[in-house]
Amino acid sequence: MPHSSLRLGSLALAVAIAMGGLAFSAHAQEGEQTARTAAQKFTIPAGPLGETLGRIARESGRNLSVDPALLQGRRAPAIRGQFSPEEAVRQALAGSGLELFVTGSGTLSVQPVNNSGVIDLEAISVAETEPELGNMTEGTGTYTLGSSNTATKMDLSLRHTPQTITVISHDQLDDFKLDTVNDALSAATGVNVQRVETNRTYFTARGFDISNFQIDGLGQPFSTGEQMGDLDTSFYDHIEVLKGANGLTANPGNPAATINFVRKRPTADFHAVTSVGYGSWNNRRTDIDFSGALNSSGTIRGRLVGSAQKGDSYLDRYNQEKYSFYGIAEADLGSNNVVSLGHTEQINRPNNTMWGALPLYYSDGSKIHYSRSDTAAPNWSYWNTTDRRTFLELHSDLGHDWKSELSLNFRDISGRYKQLSVSGVPDKETGLGVTGYASSYRSNERQIHFDFYAKGPFELLGRTHQLMFGASWSRLRDHIDSYDESYADGGGALPSVRRLWATFPEPAFDNGRTGFANFTNHRRTLYAALNLSLTDKLNVIAGINHAQIKSGGVQYAASHDYRYTRNTTYFGATYDLTDNLSAYASYTEIFNPQNEITQDRNLVGAVQGRSTEAGIKGEWFNKRLNASLSIYRTVQNNLAQYAGFDNTSGFSYYEGVNNRARGFEADISGQLMPGWEINAGYSHLFTLEDDEGHRARTFVPKTNLYMATSARMPFLPALKLGANVTWQSNIYRDEGETSTGQDIIIRQGSYAITNLMGRYDITKNLNIAMNVNNLFDKKYLTSLYWNQSYYGAPRNAMVTLEWKN
Repeated sequence: MPHSSLRLGSLALAVAIAMGGLAFSAHAQEGEQTARTAAQKFTIPAGPLGETLGRIARESGRNLSVDPALLQGRRAPAIRGQFSPEEAVRQALAGSGLELFVTGSGTLSVQPVNNSGVIDLEAISVAETEPELGNMTEGTGTYTLGSSNTATKMDLSLRHTPQTITVISHDQLDDFKLDTVNDALSAATGVNVQRVETNRTYFTARGFDISNFQIDGLGQPFSTGEQMGDLDTSFYDHIEVLKGANGLTANPGNPAATINFVRKRPTADFHAVTSVGYGSWNNRRTDIDFSGALNSSGTIRGRLVGSAQKGDSYLDRYNQEKYSFYGIAEADLGSNNVVSLGHTEQINRPNNTMWGALPLYYSDGSKIHYSRSDTAAPNWSYWNTTDRRTFLELHSDLGHDWKSELSLNFRDISGRYKQLSVSGVPDKETGLGVTGYASSYRSNERQIHFDFYAKGPFELLGRTHQLMFGASWSRLRDHIDSYDESYADGGGALPSVRRLWATFPEPAFDNGRTGFANFTNHRRTLYAALNLSLTDKLNVIAGINHAQIKSGGVQYAASHDYRYTRNTTYFGATYDLTDNLSAYASYTEIFNPQNEITQDRNLVGAVQGRSTEAGIKGEWFNKRLNASLSIYRTVQNNLAQYAGFDNTSGFSYYEGVNNRARGFEADISGQLMPGWEINAGYSHLFTLEDDEGHRARTFVPKTNLYMATSARMPFLPALKLGANVTWQSNIYRDEGETSTGQDIIIRQGSYAITNLMGRYDITKNLNIAMNVNNLFDKKYLTSLYWNQSYYGAPRNAMVTLEWKN
């Protein structure tokens, strides 16, 4: 069958490139690299010895071998100036009781001082490995992460975090030009990007909606549950997707996932990147990224990131302009404190945007056939948004490996829109039967979030354990004014669906304010967690989140008043099976107040439940390759589910339903060998059903497969090639019956999307890249989250020219 051939062809192409990369990389490993001993500039503040040695290794590109136990509790002075890597390490080791040896292959080896004056050469047994990864990905060249604190705020390796974590690294974002959050999260195993409209998206994982979005570990759910606008990824070093509920640090707990966007940070050395790109439908994009020290001593550092994008679309009439800016300055306050002040701003100006999408079936239940360019948007519609965020942070080293972080975040999201929503089911013969509802909309959401936490080790019963505790306070204020109107002719009836609706006249919107929302959410939280090292192999994490949550106001004539006090518990454990493998399990509770309202204008109420997960994780090559296998079970009660749209008052209404899900996930990311990176995963829902055992949320695919790989070509080292493939199983919606009793089922069959990338380094500082998306030109619906949809983008390409210092 043609469709099966395309799917198999997509997968075969990616596998062929991956296997080719393996062969090329294996060939490239022949020979040895000479040690680099030239002096270079280091600007490293005083801090834990392990972190200082790690930075020296990363910045110099030298391999370093050390037993982590030797570094426990030891600190290093500031390292600033021109030094060879050996000199920098010796300065860091001064007074520590440790000393540096350099092996014949140039590896830097740290050993205890031998007071006898005799060097035990047999003790210097090292593995030829690259430096261990940390909690940032820029400059590492990998598709993975060394450590994360998204789950517990404690710095844990991915292997010892008792939940599944998927990472989209800096290099993966850059290789495949994942410039929007929609594109980036399409690259996360098990995450479904539900593009319900041109500028509104829902995300689902493990069968449920994702509502927890964080920036550097802090954030609140969006007041409306979905992600507005076309958020840019240029600000971020990487994105972490923590699967399952995260009721400990991201209260309220949500069973799908927590998305943590980790910002780029200033660098001590000067760093500059600028690029220009041109692609299909006249899309143009420019990026800049400058970073470095702002004074001669390097104690003040800054970074400036910006992007501008403008272009048309495969959709008729749709076009947009997007401008993004990020500025941050950080300063060392003595040797133990770093203060940061930053601001981000994104301005989106799309035109001819959809509110809702296209009706998918006629009144007799048969499918409506559209072109991929068809849209329900009239030529006067737009959806302008401006998203501003300002943050202040203080990172402190409290001594004895204790650290604290104080954060204050402000966010202001404003929007102005004019939209047309179409509803109803057209007649197949006449095309009539669809009505329209137009709205002129103004919205503003303001968030303030304060957070403080401290973490560090303590001794108990002869073993070292970890403690984390903190408090947060947040306020969200949401205000909406809408001026709605049905078309006067025919009481809102629209002409034939075959004509579409591009030239429909803009209403006067002179009926006064017809819709209104004004409410405030407050949240106060105390949280704490223990990481108990019970044996050399067994660690147990126990935590609690105490939250006081209240809201007051109105939402479309419905009272938005509630008050909750809730304790959410978290338990996790990891057990080391071997030096590279660990078994893990975790349990957390789910509690989440919901902003959705019912048809009779009452709040749906809070969703409650529980989430459990267990599996096996592994790490290899100094954490440069991570893998996991997991099974999970989630129970959610009173989950808000879309139930319809009130054409009279112009609001969507919901109902509470009970769902449960069981599933399996496999994930691998990182470096298979030098020069070859991979990020791949498989997810499958065994069941996603309601109380009566019926399949629920059928718009969510039961099976997802993702694989991205890239490799340097050793026969031409300046060339890097890669591919990614996303495959999902079939989805459908049951829309009841026709007037003659025939079932109405909307379907989207299984499909795969294949993307290719290639980059060639013209010189050390200049490269050119080409990205081709939807290589096999697959036609597919973007979502069946609602009973309306539209088609995804056909094959398209972009060429980018980049300069970097």
